[in-house]
Amino acid sequence: MGLQRHTTARVRHELRRRVLTVSSTELLTPRMLRFGFTSPDLHDFASASHDDHVKLFFPAVGGDADGRESCMRDFTPRRFDRSQGTLIIDFALHESGPATHWATSAQIGDTLEIGGPRGSTVVPDDFDWYLLIGDETALPAIGRRVEELRADVPVTTFVLMEADEILDFRTKATWTPRWIARNGSPDDASLLRTVLADYALPNGEGFVWIAAEVSVARSVRNYIIEDLGHPRQWTKAAGYWKRGHADAHEKIED
Repeated sequence: MGLQRHTTARVRHELRRRVLTVSSTELLTPRMLRFGFTSPDLHDFASASHDDHVKLFFPAVGGDADGRESCMRDFTPRRFDRSQGTLIIDFALHESGPATHWATSAQIGDTLEIGGPRGSTVVPDDFDWYLLIGDETALPAIGRRVEELRADVPVTTFVLMEADEILDFRTKATWTPRWIARNGSPDDASLLRTVLADYALPNGEGFVWIAAEVSVARSVRNYIIEDLGHPRQWTKAAGYWKRGHADAHEKIED
């Protein structure tokens, strides 16, 4: 007997550290920098879900020059090519912080240590439609999901960003992007809920994925479930960052 439709699978991975070497860099937008990494350590790397995250270990700003003082940040494996032994990771650049400090000064040949992913929660590609909602920090996961979905399946994305941060994804899915410019507004939750108020969920069985600042993701999740009536078991939300906190990644549940 086959698996029931819409069955989410949880996959555990061996938790280990790997040392990667920068092999390429590309400025995708003024605030999004893409790195290509290579390493023999990637021979058994696995990332089964679009929203997996790995820990990147950065020298602490102002720490020892040899990097003995370090800090960790969560990043999404944007693309992995086992045959080429390459891993792509996109950096959303901010005004300060160890990740931005490293990214803006990194050169080809520099090394960086990563850990994970610890596990994957795999949402099957058998839904009638998909809705992906997030801010800039969610763009790597959103882009990966859009690119990996099956041919012709409808997927709509709502992404909150600055006006010059629009990206294009190559996909076989039927993708409808909605780019929402902040235009100076500090209230991400209200902006997202306002545009969603004019959006009608498609017919059929769909999956909604949300990632943003913790309070924003929780607010949007509540709106999707309570106001739009979408089944909570087909809604997944995560806080990719928390205002006033460093390295905050939080799964949002009841």
